[in-house]
Amino acid sequence: MNIAITGLNATDNPGPGVPLIRSLREFPGFEGKITGLIYDTLEPGIYMDDIADNCYLIPYPSAGHQVLAERILSIHEKNHIDFIIPTLDSELFGFIKIQDRLASAGITTFLPTQEQLNIRSKDNLFAFSVKHEIKVPKNILLTSAQDVYTIPSHMKYPLAIKGIFYDAYIVHNFEEAMAAFHKISSKWGFPIIAQECVKGDEYNVVALGDGLGGTVGAVAMRKLYITDKGKGWAGITIHDEPLIELAHKVIQKTKWRSGMELEFIKSADTGEYYLLEINPRFPAWTYLAPVAGQNLPWAMVQIAQGKKILPFTSYETGKIFVRCSWDLITDIKKFEQITVNGEIANGK
Repeated sequence: MNIAITGLNATDNPGPGVPLIRSLREFPGFEGKITGLIYDTLEPGIYMDDIADNCYLIPYPSAGHQVLAERILSIHEKNHIDFIIPTLDSELFGFIKIQDRLASAGITTFLPTQEQLNIRSKDNLFAFSVKHEIKVPKNILLTSAQDVYTIPSHMKYPLAIKGIFYDAYIVHNFEEAMAAFHKISSKWGFPIIAQECVKGDEYNVVALGDGLGGTVGAVAMRKLYITDKGKGWAGITIHDEPLIELAHKVIQKTKWRSGMELEFIKSADTGEYYLLEINPRFPAWTYLAPVAGQNLPWAMVQIAQGKKILPFTSYETGKIFVRCSWDLITDIKKFEQITVNGEIANGK
């Protein structure tokens, strides 16, 4: 089997591609090939040992889904692809659009539906959570700079200003809110979300839904270190039944199909969990799940092939991940090959 995976950008805001590949490669008996689908010639995953057997440049999502389909199919002709796992929020819409075309060429996917993608989007999450009695911080949508002036009538500072796809900033006053608004809107467009800040510790759950409302597996962790961009840089697996039950509830209500990440904050005042985000793909800390006993990426590949997988019922607690910076040394010839040809064989 040849599995193609995106998101090899293992930088200060890492993509999920590299940890997904590590999860698959370390499954006992895995003998398949891994193809990296990349957007930039300097994505670190290209040059990491034992990650991708080959890499191919693909067009940015802004190029449109037809261009994406043509590129994927041209790669498929050279290097037969059996399964594709897109790992970035911004590319999922395009892959959902072309999944039938890919399927007709023999390329399997296991993606959420467009409806599911819309339900969990940051601009719809509040309504979804209220409907299903899941606690969520108050938020409002900002579609113009004028809306920033209305924030104090809805909530108090400090609060979070979030982009529809990525980026989030904690702001303490109007000036910081306006600066964050312009910074995010220029990069990711509209709407922008202003979200109430709930004080407490942050918790995440990585999970896999079977598309029928069932949970194949779910692993919870508490963030131990958070960067200035709000990214978890260290975390520890924990067992908290109410948290896992919330993950099951979200999957059951959405009938989620694919991997996902649920972000929560546990209120320091009440001890209740508030749902912050539903990310529609496996997170960058996914590798913690197989280490703890639930290889969710491999389970997804099996389900997509029509194989029956018994749900995971437990995992090890006390497993910690800590990210680090590591200089990769490579040769200019590899960089030239991917830059000139748009592909590299044996790029590991």
